[in-house]
Amino acid sequence: MRILGIDHGDVRIGLAISDDSGAIARPLQVIQHVARETDAETVARIAEEKEAKLIVIGLPTDSDGEIGHQARKVQRWADALKQATATPVEFWDESFSSQEAGSLSHRKRGEPNDAQAAAVMLQNYLDAHPTVRAFN
Repeated sequence: MRILGIDHGDVRIGLAISDDSGAIARPLQVIQHVARETDAETVARIAEEKEAKLIVIGLPTDSDGEIGHQARKVQRWADALKQATATPVEFWDESFSSQEAGSLSHRKRGEPNDAQAAAVMLQNYLDAHPTVRAFN
């Protein structure tokens, strides 16, 4: 089962995709933010093209694990995505995925690591949900 992972930011949206078995995540692409509904429609189209059966959105929590301002913005965007697609949408704690992606990446200085952050978040989700593979 393919799963699309999303690292949603104010400027860019990083996308990652799992392999067919739902075991390995890889960076897919970065989308420049345009508008909530436009971005949601773009992601919905990509999910359909990639035949994703689930969309996992990284939810940024604060140091206490609480939902803050940024997480509420992501939740509002996810509501627009849910209107644009029939694919199920889940949230997953993305704490430290951007920092981890930055330390793993061999990218050039100044190059966005949003897709890599989405891949780190999605891989964490896949590792925590091995039973997802049973639904292939």
